[in-house]
Amino acid sequence: MKEKFDKYKAIATDKLKSLRGHQFLQTAMNVLRWLANNFHHLHPKHIVGLLDWYIIKKFIGTYIFSIVLIISIAIVFDFNENLSKFTQYHAPWRAIIFDNYANFIPYYSNLFSPLFVFIAVIFFTSKLAGDSEIISMLAAGISFNRLMRPYMISCILIAGVTYYLNSSVIPHGTVIRQNFNALYRNDKKNTTGENIQLKVAKNTVAYIQHYDNTYKRGYGFSLDRFEGKKLVDHLTATEIQYDTIADSKFHWKVTNWKIRKLKGLKEHITTGAEMDTVILMEPTDLIYFDGQQEEFTSSQLLDYISKQTSRGSKNVIQYEVEFHKRIAMSFSSFILTIIGLSLSSRKRKGGMGMYLGIGLALSVSYILLQAISSTFAINTNASPMLAAWIPNIIFAAIAYFCYRKAPN
Repeated sequence: MKEKFDKYKAIATDKLKSLRGHQFLQTAMNVLRWLANNFHHLHPKHIVGLLDWYIIKKFIGTYIFSIVLIISIAIVFDFNENLSKFTQYHAPWRAIIFDNYANFIPYYSNLFSPLFVFIAVIFFTSKLAGDSEIISMLAAGISFNRLMRPYMISCILIAGVTYYLNSSVIPHGTVIRQNFNALYRNDKKNTTGENIQLKVAKNTVAYIQHYDNTYKRGYGFSLDRFEGKKLVDHLTATEIQYDTIADSKFHWKVTNWKIRKLKGLKEHITTGAEMDTVILMEPTDLIYFDGQQEEFTSSQLLDYISKQTSRGSKNVIQYEVEFHKRIAMSFSSFILTIIGLSLSSRKRKGGMGMYLGIGLALSVSYILLQAISSTFAINTNASPMLAAWIPNIIFAAIAYFCYRKAPN
């Protein structure tokens, strides 16, 4: 296709170069008309035909149906299990529906998206094969590669939605859902920190003896600035409060403060009751808890990783793994679709039961391998990118093997 386009482009260029005066407009119109006639087959309606639309609608429809079916069952079991806690902590129905389950659905739908993709492919492809429709397609001269086109188009749609949800939508919902769990399920998350020390700027180190994230307030604060290895500024305060309503970030108010400026053997001391100041740290820098990385959007993850790396912090592995896992997970639909299509496109006795079992086993294995590789990277400081992509690499090899064994 590229060689043909380059050939047509060269011909068009030669024609335009030969133009003189008033002939330019007429010849240009002829060239455009000629190009349109030669490239009419690139129109979307020629790329996606009736067969493609038929398979795409079947794929997406079965995918959505499997999500609705399985997530509905999961909601029933979850509600039944937590009903006593909802009653005990007086959870309002509005919070249960809109804060909990409205965010429960996209989170787990996206988490188990590989499972739903596999089920959808196995389910409706096995039915097509059982009705001898795939045999008819292959007998009519449609190659297996051509048959894969609508599947891959569907995967592009699913991968795009999956990445968008993972990177932008679900993190906001996770914050709401975890706050709901803390209030009405007694799933308390860590909101305090002790003896926190971090680098907030070049040659500047902050220390907080105790920090309470509920009130965004710290006690026993100090801020030291060095020149080389020599201390030149030392600020202390009994209390530090983050300004949550400021127009920009990093605004803090220090109470009962004292600044010591050291210059040689001389010392200058300044004190005060309250002072507004800008310190390059935020509450998210001071508290760590399990699953915190899931509350960050992808852009926030990048900012956080960059900031913590510049501070020399090593506590960024789980954030890097989360960032790469979101990208890698988007490609899982392509890999698992190829496996599912290759397995279920043959007509065999016994129906789809065997394929559905294999699909469930492979999907669960993929999700389990994701969790294992992520945990391994976090605990051993392995490469976050490699850990996130290991499941895709392994299952891509399986997909290639299945593809080679698929009917022609």
